[in-house]
Amino acid sequence: MQRVFSGVQPTGIAHLGNYLGAFRNWVALQDSHDCIYCVVDLHAITENWQEPGALAQQTREMAAMLLACGINPRKHILFAQSSVRAHAQLAWIFNCVARLGWLNRMTQFKDKTGKNRENASAGLYVYPNLMAADILVYHATGVPVGEDQRQHLELANDIAQKFNHDTGVDFFPQIAPLIMGPAPRVMSLRDGTKKMSKSDPSDQSRINLNDDPDAIALKVRRAKTDPEPLPSEPQGLEKRPEARNLVGIYAALDGTDHAAVLREHGGKGFGVFKEALAALLVDRLRPIAAEAQRLLDDPASVDAVLREGAARAAAIADPILADAERLVGFLRV
Repeated sequence: MQRVFSGVQPTGIAHLGNYLGAFRNWVALQDSHDCIYCVVDLHAITENWQEPGALAQQTREMAAMLLACGINPRKHILFAQSSVRAHAQLAWIFNCVARLGWLNRMTQFKDKTGKNRENASAGLYVYPNLMAADILVYHATGVPVGEDQRQHLELANDIAQKFNHDTGVDFFPQIAPLIMGPAPRVMSLRDGTKKMSKSDPSDQSRINLNDDPDAIALKVRRAKTDPEPLPSEPQGLEKRPEARNLVGIYAALDGTDHAAVLREHGGKGFGVFKEALAALLVDRLRPIAAEAQRLLDDPASVDAVLREGAARAAAIADPILADAERLVGFLRV
């Protein structure tokens, strides 16, 4: 059975884009793959210093949300990244394998730093090396990724190939991106040209997975639209980013496509459509929010899942790290 690894940062509250673009797919993969899922708190400190108490609580909250979405910790593994030291130890080896030229080509670092590159942390610069270690320390061969992470996955394969070449051993496997069908690209409710994001300063730009029904209805009602009614064909959405976003969200939640949504709602004004969308969102997300809150009411239960998951993850990662260190030539006495 193919082993899959993926992770999510604990900064901010998980939102609809995380659910439709990642979490829902992670749940589906559990039926056919050996899954290792991780709250990547080491990655969370690469951009900004995190208040320690807040980071710890957000890590717990993200774990609870993943469990509420359907991650099964009995059959698969869920843990916090920093609890398995092999991630950081293999990342250091990969820091010495990866070439500066490779890292200089990483567009996400350029996008995140812009003209502020000299003030960026070294951790953010070598972020892709840690991501490679996250995957390869388990000899995982599949990763569900979005377009923004595909370049990092290519770098991970370059690192694996160079390590194998330098040591003369075919040790680390090649990683393949897992394509889960057409992934909905969930955009901001305030600007249909920008991705929905935890870092957006406006909470009105996103549907958080823990929003109550009233908050969901209000955010949908306030979502930016244009004055025209919905078109009857998908082609009519091409130059209408906000309309395309709302229709896409409805389609993803309902398990259908743009054409089917427009057959039902085309020609209607946004007032009517937004009511239907809000009702669908509440129907799908209310059970998740309720289960996450139930788990957080007993934080020790969430911590126990993470503790057991870390032990199971380390049991896989530690021998692989030990073999990698032996191939590098580290003395163990």
